[in-house]
Amino acid sequence: MTLHCPTPRDEGEVVLLGHGAGGRLTSELLDRLILPALEGDPGPMEDAALLPGYRELVISTDSFVVSPLFFPGGDIGSLAVHGTVNDLAMRGAWPVALSVALIIEEGLPLTELRAVMASLGKAAQDAGVPVVTGDTKVVGRGAADRLFINTTGIGQRHGSLHPSAALARPGDAVVLSGPIGLHGTTVLSTRERLGFEGDIASDTRPLHRLVRALAPFGADVHVLRDPTRGGLAASLNEIARDSSVAVEIEESAVPVPEPVASACDLLGLDPLVVANEGCLVAFVAADATEAVLRAMRSVGEGAGAVRIGEVLPDGPAGRVTLRTLVGARRIVDMPLGEQLPRIC
Repeated sequence: MTLHCPTPRDEGEVVLLGHGAGGRLTSELLDRLILPALEGDPGPMEDAALLPGYRELVISTDSFVVSPLFFPGGDIGSLAVHGTVNDLAMRGAWPVALSVALIIEEGLPLTELRAVMASLGKAAQDAGVPVVTGDTKVVGRGAADRLFINTTGIGQRHGSLHPSAALARPGDAVVLSGPIGLHGTTVLSTRERLGFEGDIASDTRPLHRLVRALAPFGADVHVLRDPTRGGLAASLNEIARDSSVAVEIEESAVPVPEPVASACDLLGLDPLVVANEGCLVAFVAADATEAVLRAMRSVGEGAGAVRIGEVLPDGPAGRVTLRTLVGARRIVDMPLGEQLPRIC
């Protein structure tokens, strides 16, 4: 029997689309190729990093290659702002400044570029964060797919709110701010003309005001993560791994909109692995759970906040399980590769 490894092992192998999916292939590419080329121990893979020498300042960078450029609920311009603002927020930070870099394919209609930039500018203004620098490059036809955007954000943390993927503790409640699966299914349906986009829209939106509502709880908020690529499954697995804990969630408690469930049933997808752009998962001290939920529900972005599970007092470190509707348990694995390409 011949065993085939899904990740590149020698010079004859190549990068796969799945290496950019945010799942197991991405982790292996980082661990075996990218991170060893960089100096130092990066520690847990966070959404944003602390700036050396400036412990209350954080930085995050992201690139957006979503296809199509426009979809119900958003577009690549607003998504670029929201994605970076949210990565800063997941470290408990308020956005201070953004940079924006454009890679434009020759032949892109100026009307489309103008619409994207208008949306990006409005999203930044609505989020209260200035775009302070940027860059523009144009490449030949076929050298890119219409338009790619890179953004970098600087943020300042809120007082004692210092969440990290490595700080989940036994007994913590797992809280979700709203329904899952809306962004990934909307983008896929629009791109493939499946028809579901008439019933759903992307949830892309900034979450920094929701995180600010959690600031009074300080050290009781242990982890914040927005489940983008790889969905809720990837985020929970990353947290369980980095915190060396076992996590269990309740299937009945996870809010999955009916159109998302229908689309996933048709396509053979698990809603837990579908990307989101407007919700967060939080690990909070058990005795603060109800107060945290009230605070989240007081903000529009957290109106649908629910408790979906807990960190188990014991169990295999790094394992995530789902208690099903019939009371059985199944392991929620880290997604392997790309199921929904080009969704962010």
